[in-house]
Amino acid sequence: MHDTLLTLQNITKRFQSGETQLTVLEDLSLTVPRGASVAIIGKSGSGKTTLLNIAGGLDTPQEGAVIYKDRVLSSMKDRQLSEYRNSNIGFVFQSHILLEDFTALENVMMPSLIKGMRPREIRYTAQKLLERVDLASRASHHPGKLSGGERQRVALCRALINDPDIIIADEPTGSLDEQSSSGIESLLFDLVNEQNKTLLLVTHDIALAERCTHMYQLIHHRCERYS
Repeated sequence: MHDTLLTLQNITKRFQSGETQLTVLEDLSLTVPRGASVAIIGKSGSGKTTLLNIAGGLDTPQEGAVIYKDRVLSSMKDRQLSEYRNSNIGFVFQSHILLEDFTALENVMMPSLIKGMRPREIRYTAQKLLERVDLASRASHHPGKLSGGERQRVALCRALINDPDIIIADEPTGSLDEQSSSGIESLLFDLVNEQNKTLLLVTHDIALAERCTHMYQLIHHRCERYS
């Protein structure tokens, strides 16, 4: 039986819109088991990205708690929260958000450099990750010299460099063509399975969501089992 890795407990999130408050999430609860792949689907504007940002510690709710293992994120100081994000969460966004002035290899290494590790200690791991996604020959190329699919593969390697427990992916193939999307999807699941990662995925693609072990729909500000 999977133990619980991440819990969103009675989460409510509102944004100020002029003189009124817009409720995006309300009393939302979600349990993410260790080793599971969890897909979240829903209409545009339903709060999917907000949910991921809260789960990853990039945003905070007005009410409720996010619990990683037995640690409540709201009890963490800023430095602890930064360490949580950098060490335990691997983010893959729809837009790769690579640093244009750095090579593919340097981009993959960046989270470990931020963590304080020495370049020579992480270069080998970064090179092996790029090799795994068939980009060893492109390691010295800058993002501007890479295709969209190649840039997203670099972003996936970057998400894995610190050996995080959870991969949080927000429409990771949304900006790619069909062939590139298929390759990234297969690679994502292969790497998650090979390295026993937990995946929390937002997608509009039902076929991709159905590859996950758990599937939820975000509707009326809450997560409901999709059937």
